[in-house]
Amino acid sequence: MKLNKFGRLAALSAALCAGAAIHTTALAADWEPRKPVEFVIMAGPGGGADKMARLMQSVIEKNDLASKPFVPVNKPGGSGAEALIHLNKKKGDDHLVMVTLNSFYTTPIRQPGLGVDITTFTPIGRMAEDTFVLWVNKEAGITTLDEFAAAAKEAGNSWVMGGTGRAQEDELLTRWLNKTYALDMSYVPFKGGGDVAKQLAGQHINSSVNNPSEALGFYEAGTAIPIAAFTPERLEQFPETPTFKELGQDYSYFMQRSVVGPPGMSDEATAYYRDLFAKVYETPEWQKYMSDKSLRGDFISGDELAAYWDQQLKLHEKLLKDIGDN
Repeated sequence: MKLNKFGRLAALSAALCAGAAIHTTALAADWEPRKPVEFVIMAGPGGGADKMARLMQSVIEKNDLASKPFVPVNKPGGSGAEALIHLNKKKGDDHLVMVTLNSFYTTPIRQPGLGVDITTFTPIGRMAEDTFVLWVNKEAGITTLDEFAAAAKEAGNSWVMGGTGRAQEDELLTRWLNKTYALDMSYVPFKGGGDVAKQLAGQHINSSVNNPSEALGFYEAGTAIPIAAFTPERLEQFPETPTFKELGQDYSYFMQRSVVGPPGMSDEATAYYRDLFAKVYETPEWQKYMSDKSLRGDFISGDELAAYWDQQLKLHEKLLKDIGDN
């Protein structure tokens, strides 16, 4: 059969794609860790990133996906600056990967003196996008957004919103709430979302914008009350909780849950980790975790993940500018 010009081009494109896939698989098969892999978490213990990393570690171990152990190391200092600097200094290290939050974007923007350019980091895989919910303690007697806004407005700056880090995702959402509903809430940063959830349960703060995975235990115990979700549609785990979009504000916000490597990671190691975390993503354990904790999104890696980072960098530059923090 004789192919026309377009047929020849299509055949060539298919052959190139197949060749690239074979090459990546071959690279992954040719390399494996020679020592334990440092698994950095740019947040404190108990938060969403910490829980996610430790689940991935257990999935890797349970399913015998790696020949060497992955060792979780929490580096929450400086709104993720500690972790970013650590990764940046480990150029070419094939035995180090990191789980990210959105401070992956905001901290380098706010602290240019760090000398960190995330576009030089190695994009391994986005495991999910995490969601956000506005929470109060049940003792507040608040069940609707209108009641929340009225109570927070009356309290002024004595109303305390707790969150993870400074000028990260939780403070961005707090500033948005203040601006949108004419509030004057104070924002108090903590080292991790797990700590924030405990602070709300203990009534040491008035509200939070925790990820569902961080507040779920207190929600199930009846201590934490979800008021509204920062998502386009209602979350399956909280079917009675409206979205801000339903309540008149078409506003959604998500946090990336990605795995990245340091600058200059070898092609062989990069291919190995991309293949490894793609396998983790497909496991029943990870899919159940995503469903149970209201996470969303497909696995993406390589150039697609790098393009996602670029889009998110531009978004967070705008968000920080809007709140006067850039």
